Amino acid sequence: MKSIGILNLRHVAIILGLFVLGANRPCIAKQPNVVLVIADDQSWFDAGCYGSQVVKTPNIDKLAREGMRFDRAFTATAMCAPTRQQLYTGLFPVRNGAFPNHSKVKPGTKSLVHYFQEAGYSVGLCGKKHFGPAESFPFETVPNKQLNEFVKQKSPFFLVYASNSPHLPWTDGDPSAYNPKTFVLPPHLHDNRETRAALRNYYAEITDFDRELGELDQLVESAGKESDTIFIYTSEQGAQFPFGKWTCYEVGLHVGLVIRWPEGIKAGSTSSAMVQYVDILPTLLDLCGINKPKGLDGNSFVEVVQGKTDDHNQYVFGVHTTRGIILGTESYPVRSVRSERYKLIKNLNHELEFQNVLTAGDGSSYWSSWVRDAAHDANAAKLVGRYLKRPAIEFYDLDRDPFELNNLADNPTYRREIRKMDGVLKSWMKQQGDLGHETEMTVKPHRTMQ
Repeated sequence: MKSIGILNLRHVAIILGLFVLGANRPCIAKQPNVVLVIADDQSWFDAGCYGSQVVKTPNIDKLAREGMRFDRAFTATAMCAPTRQQLYTGLFPVRNGAFPNHSKVKPGTKSLVHYFQEAGYSVGLCGKKHFGPAESFPFETVPNKQLNEFVKQKSPFFLVYASNSPHLPWTDGDPSAYNPKTFVLPPHLHDNRETRAALRNYYAEITDFDRELGELDQLVESAGKESDTIFIYTSEQGAQFPFGKWTCYEVGLHVGLVIRWPEGIKAGSTSSAMVQYVDILPTLLDLCGINKPKGLDGNSFVEVVQGKTDDHNQYVFGVHTTRGIILGTESYPVRSVRSERYKLIKNLNHELEFQNVLTAGDGSSYWSSWVRDAAHDANAAKLVGRYLKRPAIEFYDLDRDPFELNNLADNPTYRREIRKMDGVLKSWMKQQGDLGHETEMTVKPHRTMQ
């Protein structure tokens, strides 16, 4: 897998006959439709448009050629329920209440469903839910067989298509399309037969997800709605491999994000702006000419979409809580902050060993093979040790070390930068009402969504 890191970035330019009145709001004659397609546990770099030389994603790649690819987009939590609920509400996980996995937002919390329904949109969901309570996410349920009817309706629509792929058990798709002997593995993965076999099944399921996206895109085009539909693909979070899902490492929090809108986004454009999932809701409200509610955590990046700037957030943040995950450590809160170059991670109860369903055995067999190989392979031993036992503070130079393999926390050269970013993280946690370990202990051990 070559060219996995951030690709060459260039400033975007948008040719519009639509633009801006007053406070960065586009002047639109007709409210556009919105289609939001969400993968389930796909690492951001596992797509052709993000540099993968292996994974076959022709439809995602086509979307990127026709729209804007974001090279630095992030979720604040690499777990399904917190990720989706921050995306839908524009509120970070601790503040909205859904910071453990299998959790729900606080009663009374509003989501994109309310804002777009109030503006006259039909708001539907096809696929995975993983949110609650129902009053906060009153989507119209759209079965697969009714997708064509939904996109053909006359009123403007907002459709969330939430796939179950490529989430484990990686049984969909055609593994024979991939030869594991040809894979070039990223350095955060131990290279052995079991890992390559797992990747083969995972890649096949990504390609099957890509098929789903392509079929939905074709429905929109066949309905004559392509030009006035904002079509979005995002990867949700890192895959269920070590240092991905259930962590605050880049592989977990960095997401793929592509937005196409023929009437408002230049085809083939890219952006290096740092954007977060909480920013997507206010951005879509701006693009659709809908007034934004007060109190959202996210900030609209409409000027990035318009090509007026390639800057947005100075910092992006991460939260991980083990008490809401299956077979997780009793309490292992992790918090992180990332600037354009550096990443600070704080493991607030680092004396314990980090564990989750992956280390306990998730059916994929590769983790047990890593542990087996660690007895005689120095690199396997290093990776297993880093995943299970972590220091209080981790600090990385992402320009030089994009896979966070070299912890610089004890290097005096970075002492000032560490103090500065620690202050930024503490301020953000205070604003969110996040007390770290104390907040984590308010959560009951793993519970099943109702």
